[in-house]
Amino acid sequence: MARTALYSGSFDPVTNGHVDVLAQALDLADRVIVAIGVHPAKKPLFTFEERVEMIAETVVGLGVDPARVEVIAFSDLVVDAARRVGASAIVRGLRDGTDLDYEMQMAGMNGAMAPNVRTVFLPASPSVRHITATLVRQIAAMGGDVASFVPAGVARRLAARLPASA
Repeated sequence: MARTALYSGSFDPVTNGHVDVLAQALDLADRVIVAIGVHPAKKPLFTFEERVEMIAETVVGLGVDPARVEVIAFSDLVVDAARRVGASAIVRGLRDGTDLDYEMQMAGMNGAMAPNVRTVFLPASPSVRHITATLVRQIAAMGGDVASFVPAGVARRLAARLPASA
């Protein structure tokens, strides 16, 4: 039986940290569903469709079969999204102890609501541990160079979206 993992987040934009965790998840699961959280009250920098394109480009760059990764939107509980796609695991990337504290609480709540869906913590590699999408957006908006923090296609999109980052 194929193992499916769900990797959720905003991915606004996709960072090298996201890519690192996705690659690790693909080492563990046959199929990874990247679930982009969509919240009507939030105004992301990139549309859902643009984020799907960035993730697709990233998957090609990983050299894996693109059929192993699917991108969906969700606006409800992550455990409900995981159940809908038949995921047996929810993948969560960890950068530091602060992430761990928060993610442990979420894993406990998710486990209580969906005992058959396990949360799997994957530590970010040291070279990408400091990267956050929020900081990438802020640096790009202020004209900083984000090329070492995001895939090349994402850097080009940021430069086009935020002229100060060109």
